[in-house]
Parts: sequence; structure tokens; C-alpha cells
Amino acid sequence: MSARPAFRDLRDPMVLLSTWGGSGLLRPAPGTWGSLAALPPGLLILMAGGKWALALAAFAVLIVGIFSSNATMKRFGCHDPGYIVIDEVAGLWIALIASGGNWPFVLLAFLLFRLFDILKPWPVGWADKRLDGGLGVMMDDVLAGLYAFGGVWLIAFLWERANV
Repeated sequence: MSARPAFRDLRDPMVLLSTWGGSGLLRPAPGTWGSLAALPPGLLILMAGGKWALALAAFAVLIVGIFSSNATMKRFGCHDPGYIVIDEVAGLWIALIASGGNWPFVLLAFLLFRLFDILKPWPVGWADKRLDGGLGVMMDDVLAGLYAFGGVWLIAFLWERANV
């Protein structure tokens, strides 16, 4: 049985990052808690810097997440544990790009991202099962975020066309 971090372990910067400030230690559904904790900073970045700033931030989180999740998994002797939620941050931020900060679409981005992260349609499930280490932790959520981005973009596009 692998160890699970406690809140005192958040003094380790890698654990702090990979659990997104400890939000991944909350139960039940740490992925949902991590996604909720990612929402305010993602929206702030989107509102302050626009879509490209959020895309750049999501890419930065992807890179940081690969390293921090690798370090945390090595420290606690586990493989892709639920308490590592930095992957939800990257995925949700990707989905939020399509929302444009419009609240109904923000909610849709959140819901679609969680849905695709849980259901894991191909290639999300493939990445979850086949990729190892920090890259594997991050890529299934990045792909789920891309699916959610596409869904939000399509619905927003159709909504705009219907209301012209």
C-alpha cells in the first residue's frame, strides 16, 4: 500500500504543486475539488490576459505538472493517485479557453471537462492506461480538456448563430 500525503506534506513544493495547494487531499472526489480550485485562477488569467494567456498558463502547468507529479509519485510510491490534481488544472484551463469567460459557458466547460475526465473516451482512456509517469498523469486530462474545449466551442458557435 502506498503512502498518502497529509496536509503537513504540503511544505514540499512538489506535493504543494501536484495537489494544487492541497485541494487534491479533500474527499470525496479529489478531481472535482482540484477542478474547483483551478477555476478562480483560470478565470483571473482569462479575464486579465485573454485566451492566449490562459493557453500559455495551461502549457506551463502541463510542464510543471509532469515534474511535480513525478516527484510526488516517487516520494509516496504510487502511480497516478487521485490526490494529484495538477492535471485537472491544465485540463480545465484548456476547456475554459473556449468559454471566453461567459458564465454559462464557464459552467459548461467545467461540466464537460469533468464528464470527459470521468468517462475517458478514446484517446483519453488510452493515454490514461498507456502513458507512464508524470506525462501519463497529465495527458489524459489535457485530452479531456481538449474534448471539453471542442464541445464548448461548438455549443457557443451554434448559440451565436441561433441568436444572430
